[in-house]
Amino acid sequence: MKPTHHLKSVAALAVILALGACANTNPNNAAGGSYPQSTNQNPVYSGYGVVQAIDLVGPSGTGITAGAVVGAVVGGILGNQVGGGSGKTAATVIGAAGGAYAGNELEKRNQQQAEAYKFTIRMQNGAYQTLTQASHADIRVGDRVKIESGVARRY
Repeated sequence: MKPTHHLKSVAALAVILALGACANTNPNNAAGGSYPQSTNQNPVYSGYGVVQAIDLVGPSGTGITAGAVVGAVVGGILGNQVGGGSGKTAATVIGAAGGAYAGNELEKRNQQQAEAYKFTIRMQNGAYQTLTQASHADIRVGDRVKIESGVARRY
């Protein structure tokens, strides 16, 4: 391959990664109701109740992400195709580091929910329910809420 083909490949990948970083794949930003859908794994029943507690649920994990690993591999491979000798080694290391950073940032931006709020609600029948949603907006401890489709709304 000619050196210009390598540069074109690197430039094309850089454009693709840049465009991917601009994409918004978070469904919680869609227009619609005042609260995004809940992320409850347990069944939540519709009804009325009073909020007993609200807890902040942090990001699901920190550390090395799959995006960082994939980015490092791709960046290292592309960096290895540039230059020769010690320049090639430097390009490989820089490509891997840059790819890891870009991949990690892409994954962070595309996570559905970085943090959420867990509500503990005492229902009218005396039972307790917990549900998690991305926003607490105007709901506070002691507020009466209505649960519909797994989402709490103040009433």
